[in-house]
Amino acid sequence: MHELDLEKVPTPAYVIDRGALGRNLDILGSVQERTGCKILLALKGFAAFSVFPQLSRVLRGACASSVDEARLAYEEFGGEVHVFAPAYSRADMERIAGYADHIVFNSFAQREAHRELLARINRPLSIGLRINPEYSEVATALYNPCGRFSRLGITAAEFQGNRLDGIDGLHFHALCGQNAGPLARTVEKVEERFGRYLEGMKWVNFGGGHHITRDDYDLDLLCETIINFRKKYGVEVYLEPGEAVGLNAGVLVTSVMDIVRNEIDIAILDTSVTCHMPDVLEMPYRPVLVGAGINGQQAHTYRLGGLSCLAGDVVGDYSFAEPLQIGQKLVFTDMAHYTMVKTTTFNGVRLPSICLFDPATGELETVRTFGYEDYKSRLS
Repeated sequence: MHELDLEKVPTPAYVIDRGALGRNLDILGSVQERTGCKILLALKGFAAFSVFPQLSRVLRGACASSVDEARLAYEEFGGEVHVFAPAYSRADMERIAGYADHIVFNSFAQREAHRELLARINRPLSIGLRINPEYSEVATALYNPCGRFSRLGITAAEFQGNRLDGIDGLHFHALCGQNAGPLARTVEKVEERFGRYLEGMKWVNFGGGHHITRDDYDLDLLCETIINFRKKYGVEVYLEPGEAVGLNAGVLVTSVMDIVRNEIDIAILDTSVTCHMPDVLEMPYRPVLVGAGINGQQAHTYRLGGLSCLAGDVVGDYSFAEPLQIGQKLVFTDMAHYTMVKTTTFNGVRLPSICLFDPATGELETVRTFGYEDYKSRLS
């Protein structure tokens, strides 16, 4: 196997590792084989369509949350296209109905608003409702879809069981990068609150947030939960992870542009936290940097700052065995999921290039670069 040659990487750049994607797909494929479930790619987490041919050999389709995601899934991924959004305009629904196989509504009112339109669509459509089990073990409120007052999903108190004509399935989503234990406990709550409606369904979607490809993930419990649920209710089960597909399958390579001092040493990078890895600020979390330690762990500590004018455009403090040098390349790990899909061009900072690396051959391919027109085309 070949190592990534950093000298060949243009910076800043996201580098997707095809070998790591393959390892994740092996795990996801084994879950499908063991349980009979169908796993979809959640485009909100990972949407690098240059690797869709590799992903679509294992995953059964993709799930979308907008017209444009649905179109991307339909045109580039193939397989089943599932769509959920908190609400749909009529114009959006007219377009989505041309791409989707499953459409999930967030309320009975939305279902009724689009019933007549969908009845005229001359292609098979499976209709579902999103439910809210009012149970979640997500610690960060920003990412908790089942927190108090959540707008996402119908609660048991508001669920109208006498209005299920034409409804084929139910969808719930309560996880965020979690193990199988929280899923098993969430399924118990779903059965407790919505069990009387499950036997009449054709499918149930367990949503996303499953960290299936993590080293410590309890695959046996996941498979047991799915198998028991399918056997009990006679339904098709879907999972729609995004993070698990791209987990540890990509890095962000950046270069040191300058080193300044203001009581501490500060390295200015040719990337930007707010533009290129916004979850570092939103989650927040501290990304792993290859060869670096925490503040003071190694001999030379630097605060790593981004290229934008935002005062808080800072990754954090990292220590190194040797002093950093201007032009030196640094590698932030696990930058494929929920990173590439959330980039911005704030300050006109250009987006990182997108590269594919094949460890089997050592080939590095730059599949996309960004320039002025990408910034200008977003404005008017």
